Amino acid sequence: MVKYEKPNSFYDTFERKGPGQLTTHYCPGCGHGTAHKLIAEAIDDFGVQDRTIFCSPVGCSVFGYYYFDTGNIQCAHGRAPAVATGLRRVNDESIIISYQGDGDLAGIGTAEIIHAANRGENITVFFVNNAIYGMTGGQMAPTTLVGQKTMTTPAGRSQSRDGNPIGMAELMNALRTPVFVERVSLADGKRTMKARKAIRKALKNQIEGRGFSFVEILSPCPINWKMSPSDARKWIVETLEPVFPLGNFRDVAAPALAEVEEKAIEPLEDEALFALLSSQHDLESAEPEHAVTEQRVKIAGFGGQGVLSAGVLLANCAITSGLHATWLPSYGPEMRGGTANASVIVGTDEIGSPLVDNPTTLIAMNGPSLDAFESSVVPNGLVVVNASIVRSESTRDDLRFYPIPASDIAQEIGFLGAANVVMIAAYAAIEGFPDVEILKRVIPHSLKKKHLVELNLRMVEAALTYVREHPVAAAAGLPAGSRAR
Repeated sequence: MVKYEKPNSFYDTFERKGPGQLTTHYCPGCGHGTAHKLIAEAIDDFGVQDRTIFCSPVGCSVFGYYYFDTGNIQCAHGRAPAVATGLRRVNDESIIISYQGDGDLAGIGTAEIIHAANRGENITVFFVNNAIYGMTGGQMAPTTLVGQKTMTTPAGRSQSRDGNPIGMAELMNALRTPVFVERVSLADGKRTMKARKAIRKALKNQIEGRGFSFVEILSPCPINWKMSPSDARKWIVETLEPVFPLGNFRDVAAPALAEVEEKAIEPLEDEALFALLSSQHDLESAEPEHAVTEQRVKIAGFGGQGVLSAGVLLANCAITSGLHATWLPSYGPEMRGGTANASVIVGTDEIGSPLVDNPTTLIAMNGPSLDAFESSVVPNGLVVVNASIVRSESTRDDLRFYPIPASDIAQEIGFLGAANVVMIAAYAAIEGFPDVEILKRVIPHSLKKKHLVELNLRMVEAALTYVREHPVAAAAGLPAGSRAR
């Protein structure tokens, strides 16, 4: 008889450090492994593995998706509660766990956790407090104790300079809407059993639809504390717990009700919602003239070339055509001069993910973008390049490679900043989507500076003229290096 075994909600092997590995990446004596096991056991016992989504932001738990055999989403630093909120709004039956460290939740993501708790989102948040930024080497965190030495406070945290450590359980308890708030510890076996009970309670609340539950877990970090694992656990009891006292702060059946009864808001069906959105822009839904297969478009270039706004324009054209569309931006740290790309997916069916790994079309505004993404385009996919800047040739013989001097065309008309519109119009002329007339109708509603509308419409006409005069690349695949100039 097997008495102790790995929870089913864990993968059989942990591939983070290589195939077949059976151990996690966590440091010896770290509390994350213990917390993970308590959560995985609860998921197993409640029978919700197939509908659990584990949200891991940046921090020591960033690789949670290597361990939990559940749904997993990697979130931006501090943003797990925001991601969990989105998941909750579209997945009624899912069990959504936000698993965060103290630097992530109490520092980077303070706004996200406070507002998710204040809305009473029916999610479960596990907050691992080890009083430092663990993953990046042990800098001072919002929970670092006064006098505690860290990488960034070598003489100890100063109350006058750095303020006091933040009690997140107390802060959650100050809000009216959470249904469960408790602080627990992993310092010894007895405390770990209490942590197990709190973790199970927080998950059960969500399963029963009660609302927002928050469990703060005091956890050892021997490596960054520069202690042995046993000394680290003693330090929790003797030093950390007096500042962050253990106990239950809130355990109610339902969140506090508003004093004034809220008028119920009936959700709109898709058609009604689309009609409302269209009416706000004085646009009517239009049926595309031909069936539109799913288009996965990657638009890339330098920051300042209008890459992201080109993606928005394309997505708006799709929505105005009565289609589903997603737009996902990605950009570097510089507003101007950094790299940027936008992923746009368009189709007749609902879109499960906005990520574009293998685009059907690449619109490359500069050479580095062509170099970066050309290899990922599907066979017989379309590559439209800004030939005013891109001097390289196609490296593949299974693509439709179409160079158009977009910057030159825009410069001749009088507004270099609209080269992105030239590229979108060329794509529309080649692929037959979006409908050019819809593109012309959407442009006036996409520009904040109305005096630029006429110039942008001239860009569309110039691009259409160019494609008509250089039709070869639009018709079929070309050999590598073929150009239509």
